[in-house]
Amino acid sequence: MNRSKIINSSAIACLLLLTTACTQVAVSENARDREQGSRTAKAKESGDVYGAPARLGLIASKDINESSGIVSSRTTSGFYWTHNDSGDGPFVYAIDGKGAHKGVWRLTGATARDWEDIAVGPGPEPGKNYLYLGDIGDNRGARAEIRIYRVAEPSITSANAASTKTTPVATKDAEVIRLRYPNGANDAETLMVHPQNGNLYIVTKVPLGNPTVYEAKAPLNARETTTLVRVGEVSLPVLFGGLVTGGDISPDGLRVALCDYQQGYEMEVPARSGTFNDVWKQTVTVVELGDRKQGEAIGYRLDGRALLATSEGKRAPVIQVVRR
Repeated sequence: MNRSKIINSSAIACLLLLTTACTQVAVSENARDREQGSRTAKAKESGDVYGAPARLGLIASKDINESSGIVSSRTTSGFYWTHNDSGDGPFVYAIDGKGAHKGVWRLTGATARDWEDIAVGPGPEPGKNYLYLGDIGDNRGARAEIRIYRVAEPSITSANAASTKTTPVATKDAEVIRLRYPNGANDAETLMVHPQNGNLYIVTKVPLGNPTVYEAKAPLNARETTTLVRVGEVSLPVLFGGLVTGGDISPDGLRVALCDYQQGYEMEVPARSGTFNDVWKQTVTVVELGDRKQGEAIGYRLDGRALLATSEGKRAPVIQVVRR
């Protein structure tokens, strides 16, 4: 074959390969753009579900400098429980919806290695509400087991609202629920308890990929270590979708709220199935939570019609978004 024809044939082949590669890149970029557009649309659609975030007030207590969890009180309507991240003792703090100080309780028999979240739900005694404190943080991935402290929820009254960290109210003895993961150590900052059946959920925190959801079914055994069961994972419409820092289950058990450092997310249990663990497969609604320095806490208002969020740092804001 003529040498010039060979060269021309090779050039044409290279041109065809280059054109195909460029077309594939363009298709890939278009698909990515469509995906990003879809994510943006989901974020915009959240305005149809929740209103704009409103700052209700600032956390007044100087002792609350790393609010890492928030949950609505079941014993005293309009009040909330929060706690600090690692570095504090086994204290829970009561605040009202505007962040005003309403007392401090010390969990009897508990220690605080790395408390990351708080939940409320049923427990051993029927008809009684219990606080669950999640000592579940594990930045180094070195813990063979994690701990949940469970204690009967105290009543918040005018008599104990003046208690402080130096003069705290002692709770009843806290139970220690020991848990392990089926696949070794995991870092987590999200603890939730189902308000009807008492099942416990932990959502892991990972820098990349989807966070995993683990479950411990009630009744929770305080006499031996329980191995958690993987029940799903959560796909969030953000690049670093695994950095989940807090969560809560609505009082009616039909919705789940999660948050990361930037915003909130909500999923609903599909009506057609009625199975709670199907919630992890659902598309999330993005919920804007306003200006938070380092958001690590989200919880439902007692009526389930609003979400509240706090932030780490002193004088952190209490932010509310109301469901439309």
